[in-house]
Amino acid sequence: MKQKFSIIRSTCVPLRVENVDTDQIIPARFLKSTSREGFGENLFRDWRYDSDGNPNPDFVLNNPSYGGSILVAGKNFGCGSSREHAAWAIADYGFRIVISSFFADIHKNNELNNFVLPVTVSEGFLSELFDAIQRNPKTEVTVDLPRQTVRNEATGREETFEINPYKKICLEQGLDDIDYLMTRRADIEAFEKK
Repeated sequence: MKQKFSIIRSTCVPLRVENVDTDQIIPARFLKSTSREGFGENLFRDWRYDSDGNPNPDFVLNNPSYGGSILVAGKNFGCGSSREHAAWAIADYGFRIVISSFFADIHKNNELNNFVLPVTVSEGFLSELFDAIQRNPKTEVTVDLPRQTVRNEATGREETFEINPYKKICLEQGLDDIDYLMTRRADIEAFEKK
């Protein structure tokens, strides 16, 4: 059982970059492990650190003004290869939600499978959100999974988002696919007897 989703209100980390691919999220040289732990320290590794391993002060994850459990990203987030490690790195770093105007399909599903909620919003809402966070890094966003809404607390503007109904149930109940099947065990056994 994972941590259940319901309503999350948090400050955000703004990554105002479009076409962020999975190799930028977690570079290929860090894909040697099959365990999901430890990937967060290398999230956006080549942007966060220089070649000597020193933090890049210009990269948003190294800016102490920004923090929280929500990553706000530019359009076409998670494009490129289908590596699930990218979702592992996002989750291991501590992000529970990624907001963008467009996600690559495979990456979006990988996030859902790793209890990270991808929230797709309009270009206008995303732009307004980036502007609000830039003006005030303490800007909070509320994501209400039961109602499927995302609200910019700085402006009061709210949008709805879509989610696969099955994945919504899994997130709300803190279940992965196997956990979910186990909750349906009696139904499965009854079906098998027919």
